[in-house]
Amino acid sequence: MNLDTLSLRTASLIAGLALALMAALAAFGNFVAIQPLVTPGDAARTAIDISQSEALFRWGIASLILVAVLDIIVAAALLRLFEPVNRSVSIAAAWFRVAYAAVYLVAIIQLVVALGLLGEPEQALRAIDAYGTIWLVGLILFGVHLLLIGYLAYRSGFMAKIFGILLAVAGLGYLDDGFVLVLVPSPAVSIAQFTFVGEVALIFWLLIKGSRKNFSQEWTHESRHLEPDFLGTAPVQ
Repeated sequence: MNLDTLSLRTASLIAGLALALMAALAAFGNFVAIQPLVTPGDAARTAIDISQSEALFRWGIASLILVAVLDIIVAAALLRLFEPVNRSVSIAAAWFRVAYAAVYLVAIIQLVVALGLLGEPEQALRAIDAYGTIWLVGLILFGVHLLLIGYLAYRSGFMAKIFGILLAVAGLGYLDDGFVLVLVPSPAVSIAQFTFVGEVALIFWLLIKGSRKNFSQEWTHESRHLEPDFLGTAPVQ
C-alpha cells in the first residue's frame, strides 16, 4: 500500500467517524437538551423549563459547539479525499462547509444569549428563535457544499455514482428549505427531512468502504475514462 492510498483511507475514516459523532451530538443537543425545553409562542413556559433544567440546556449548547468544530474537521478530511478528483471544486466545497460552520456558531451564540435573558422571557424566546432562523438560512451554504461533494463523488471513479446523486438531492433539499424560509413567512414543510439519505449513505461508505479501499487500483482503472484536465491533480499512483 502506498502513502497516498493510506492518506486517502485515513481521510475517509476521519470524515466518517466525525460525521457519525456529529449525528449523535446534534441529536442530543437539538432533540434531547434544547427542543423539549422550548415551547413555541410561550415565552414564560420556556423560561421556566430552561431554568429548571439549565444544566441540560447548557450541555446541549456544548454539544452543538462540538458539532460546529467537527464540521471543520470533516471539511478538511473530505478535501483530502476528493482533492485527486478536482482540487478547485474540493477546495470550494471545503470552504462552503467551513462558512456554514461559522454561521452555525453565530446561531449557537443566540442560545447562550438566551440563558442570560431568562429573567426577560420574551427576549429569551426571541434569541432562541433567532438560533433556528440563522441555522436554517445558513443551511443554504451547507446545501451548496453537498452539491459540490455530490458532483465530486459522481465523477470520482472510486464511489458508485448513486452516492453523488443522493448527495446532490440532499443538497437541493437544504437549498430549498433555506430559500423558502427567506421567501415564505411560515414554511409548511421541510424538504431536507426527506432528502438526507445521501448524508447517511456517505457516512457508511466512508467508514466501511472508503477506510479499506485500494485507491491506487481504482484510479489506475477509472482515470482512463475521465477527461485529462478534469482531475485537477495527477491520479494517485
